Amino acid sequence: MKIAVVGATGLVGTEILKVLAERNFPVTEIIPVASEKSIGKQVEFKGKQFTVVGYEDAIKMKPAVAIFSAGGSTSLALAPKFAEAGIPVIDNSSAWRMDPTKKLVVPEVNADTLTAEDKIIANPNCSTIQMVVVMKPLHDKYKIKRVVVSTYQSVTGTGKAAVDQLFAERSGDDDAKKVYPHKIDLNVLPHIDVFLDNGYTKEEMKMTNETKKIMGDESIAVTATTVRIPTIGGHSEAVNIEFENEFDLAEVTQLLSETEGVIVQDDPKNFVYPMPINAHGKDEVFVGRIRRDESQAKTLNLWIVADNLRKGAATNAVQIAEYLLGKGLLA
Repeated sequence: MKIAVVGATGLVGTEILKVLAERNFPVTEIIPVASEKSIGKQVEFKGKQFTVVGYEDAIKMKPAVAIFSAGGSTSLALAPKFAEAGIPVIDNSSAWRMDPTKKLVVPEVNADTLTAEDKIIANPNCSTIQMVVVMKPLHDKYKIKRVVVSTYQSVTGTGKAAVDQLFAERSGDDDAKKVYPHKIDLNVLPHIDVFLDNGYTKEEMKMTNETKKIMGDESIAVTATTVRIPTIGGHSEAVNIEFENEFDLAEVTQLLSETEGVIVQDDPKNFVYPMPINAHGKDEVFVGRIRRDESQAKTLNLWIVADNLRKGAATNAVQIAEYLLGKGLLA
């Protein structure tokens, strides 16, 4: 089975290759695709070298699926070309997420909506993915009315240049190339993506709009504040959920413990709770600090952490491919 990875030389593209290998996806040949400046370079997969090609050559090689992580403009231009050739596309950018004709998929939540007709499948925003994995079983049981979320997001969500900025500043190089408008080391930026006319950032509105689409419920009210912090291992979220129905705290913990892809770490007396340093390199979503909101009825507080390059991007995309394969939807 040939698999094309578009944007194979980037941070997420590299992670996709790693996840495909670790999860033993039945790959016979990797087709790495990248921009013109990278064509001809070598990419390693399971000890073998594969040559980076352009998108036209990749389409001619007829991969079973193409996993995109090359930015929105590239996806808008190239994903339809793969789809027209009958090659399903799983796209990591924001290009197709809110397109009403495209599915926005987190496998644990709504993979069952996928059919053979879905040739361009959108991978959600990293912060949204980890939140809805935890929300799904709770919504099914208690029906969610409203979600208030504040995020604490790793610099890896911005890309390699942001990681370079952080470590340059940490080493004392204040003249390093700036990706952010301010210093990030020893700092916190309440600003991810561009500001919109309503005062929210694009990232915050992604969480609001994508959550409703993935959960298939427009009645869920979501408000978000997204924040960049100088960490590497993953994104963290403080999530406050108001339900229609009353819940039992022990039952909530049990429910989450039994949820696919979720690991409960909730023993505060022994200082056990999710942290990005422990989520790094993992595919699961970690949840802890599970407690009742004592200021409001039928309301729960949670702390959710996941590796944004793994479950927040690469792993979720590969899991979609695994679902398509399992349902016989890949040639």
